[in-house]
Amino acid sequence: MNRIANISAGILLLSSTALSAQQTVEVMHFWTSGGEAAALGVIRDQVEAQGVIWQDAPVAGGGGEQAKTVLQARIAAGNPPAAMLILGQNIIDWANEGLLGNVNAVADAEGWDDVLPQAVQDFNKINGAYVAAPTNVHRTDVIWASKAAFDTIGADYPTTWEEFNALAPRFVEAGIIPIAHGGQAWQEAYMFEALVLGVGGPEFYRDALVDLNADALTSDTMQAVFAQLREIRGMVDENFSGRDWNLATSMVINGKAAMQIMGDWAKGEFTNAGKVAGEDFACIPVPKTDAGGFVYLVNSLSFFAQPDPDQAAAQGELARAIMDPVVQVAFNQAKGAIPARTDVDLSVMDSCAQATAAAFVAADNAGTAVPTFAGTHAANVSVAAAATDVITEFFNTEMTPQDAVALLAEAVELAR
Repeated sequence: MNRIANISAGILLLSSTALSAQQTVEVMHFWTSGGEAAALGVIRDQVEAQGVIWQDAPVAGGGGEQAKTVLQARIAAGNPPAAMLILGQNIIDWANEGLLGNVNAVADAEGWDDVLPQAVQDFNKINGAYVAAPTNVHRTDVIWASKAAFDTIGADYPTTWEEFNALAPRFVEAGIIPIAHGGQAWQEAYMFEALVLGVGGPEFYRDALVDLNADALTSDTMQAVFAQLREIRGMVDENFSGRDWNLATSMVINGKAAMQIMGDWAKGEFTNAGKVAGEDFACIPVPKTDAGGFVYLVNSLSFFAQPDPDQAAAQGELARAIMDPVVQVAFNQAKGAIPARTDVDLSVMDSCAQATAAAFVAADNAGTAVPTFAGTHAANVSVAAAATDVITEFFNTEMTPQDAVALLAEAVELAR
């Protein structure tokens, strides 16, 4: 009897020891829509298959502002998450503050330098250290169109802004909202950057939103950008204010609205709803000049320094899962984007993803790929926030394009 008791006690001790030693990784993010949650689930499943406990820490809010507030409070309390969805220059800022750890051991062993484009490395490898792992590359200058809505009025998809604007009264006459929009500042900022590229071209985009040239910010071309934004303001429904982006996407999915200008994370909602690219919906780059262009955003999970070796090891397993080639494809099938890696087989992805991947390579080779401004890749968060305030004020008031460019240049100059 004593022998059995001793064996049982030993089993309990071993089980307790194994449980306490199991690695855990807490992941904070703002991926809470259906398509986003499905994509994140691909990474979670891989992490758990590697024997790591996943602690999910979602913070609702598509632009991530609420998540930033929560993160800052956690850091102030000395309790940062193991990993956090952070965009663009915010990653660089946290790294320069000395708060991020790195997963160089995994990156070196798996040859990340050889499979990640420089545009992706720029926002993941900071001062020679991989402080984040990229999940995907998004395109932000995209129109999502309902095929049923276009069939209803017998129209082709627009290739110029003149064609785009001429569609609005035809959709209204057919009882269809021309543009689905969620009236939140971050959504208007992404729409604005798509118009800067579409109206002005990539060279102007860089001049205005990367170099922050005052002459570009106050130019006739920038006035034309705001004038086109005013046209779009007249195409949205009266209930747009405060609407979440994915609810606006649903309006296109169900045919209530004809189009939405949104990054290609919107495609995840179409996929999650069982819709097929080319059959139920179209993904169209916004109309552009002959110069073309592509606005890119890199999504990454950044790693906050963990003094506990087990927690640091769990971060390595998360990084390994994120960069697994199979995970990269499955994640982006659900997310709507394209893999960060350049060496994966895209043949199983839909026509939108394949077209986006080809366009990114072509734009990168031509020097016409430009970093997102709204997503804080082109400029720091202070500048982007100041500009966004002007953009959303313009969208929601009767401000003139002339006044808007003057206010934009002033706001950017004060925030620099």
